[in-house]
Amino acid sequence: MGLNLRPKEKCMWDCVSLGEVMLRLDPGEGRVRTTREFKVWEGGGEYNVSRGLRRCFGLRTALATAFVDNEVGRLLEDMILQGGVDLRHVKWIKFDGIGRTSRNGLNFTERGYGVRAALGCGDRGNTAASQLKPGDIDWKQIFETEGSRWLHCGGIFAALSATTADVAKEAMQAAKAAGTMVSYDLNYRASLWKDIGGQEKAREVNRDLAQYVDVMIGNEEDFGACLGYEPEGVDLHGSTAELDSSAFKKMIARVVKDYTNFKVVATTLRNAKTATVNDWGAVCWHDGEFYEAAPRPNLEILDRVGGGDSFASGLVYGFLTDKGPQYAVDCGAAHGALAMTTPGDTTMATLPEVERVMKGGSARVAR
Repeated sequence: MGLNLRPKEKCMWDCVSLGEVMLRLDPGEGRVRTTREFKVWEGGGEYNVSRGLRRCFGLRTALATAFVDNEVGRLLEDMILQGGVDLRHVKWIKFDGIGRTSRNGLNFTERGYGVRAALGCGDRGNTAASQLKPGDIDWKQIFETEGSRWLHCGGIFAALSATTADVAKEAMQAAKAAGTMVSYDLNYRASLWKDIGGQEKAREVNRDLAQYVDVMIGNEEDFGACLGYEPEGVDLHGSTAELDSSAFKKMIARVVKDYTNFKVVATTLRNAKTATVNDWGAVCWHDGEFYEAAPRPNLEILDRVGGGDSFASGLVYGFLTDKGPQYAVDCGAAHGALAMTTPGDTTMATLPEVERVMKGGSARVAR
């Protein structure tokens, strides 16, 4: 059974994402602490999903966020426009000259290699997006006048400040009233919650928002930290633990028993043997049944950042196009795997490449 989606012809957007977009500063093969140059990308957990839906899957997407109107903000704008995501619902904040009152976020990120794990150092305090509050974005315009079939948000945006959690709730309530499907990626980041109440606050906020969610996404750590569910018998911190999909299915069964509003629950399965070799898989629950993507042991990775977001966009694409839950989880897993073969947070994959990987295609040269 498919999801009860709004008709495509009656909506301007297939998906609108709510979240912060930062400028990612990437030292490439080097370290943040010693580099003398950075490669610059744009990225943000929620935005990456709409960007993937637009660039890889060809759907119509938009972004709701806020930027400071200075050269850095306009650089972010230029990058996002290259990705094809519409920016008409971005709130532009006047620049005060030095960023005392508001600024654009930066994210210094190392890819990691071998035994050296990927490393992120966020510089996102007092950003324009973190200062969004209820009433700043015209949700009636988005969901009723223009129309959107899907809203995507997540735990990163909800953790930015006390007001962003309220904005997320406002958006979800407006989406539900309009008949728009709501997906949410728990995306737990301990560093974001550390100074505002830690894991206890994360659970309070995410449990409150969960009541408005149709499609809940996350990995094993996310469900434990944000909602209080953990797969039994799995060492979440063990670097050599085997991925056991049965443990995650049992966890999901507990989740959907408590949250009867969830129509889909999906989790990625990752075992990081090294920063550049991971076992990778995914499980999706829908309408009382489980669907599992074929596991990819020893997947070689160039840059793991954004792999989960690309899984989410592939999953959402499968449901938006009514291709069924098995296609959706297979598409998400394949898209996430491909996205981790290229640098930056966002996908460089194409739909034919994704479907080739879904069918078990090899890495033999394509000519």
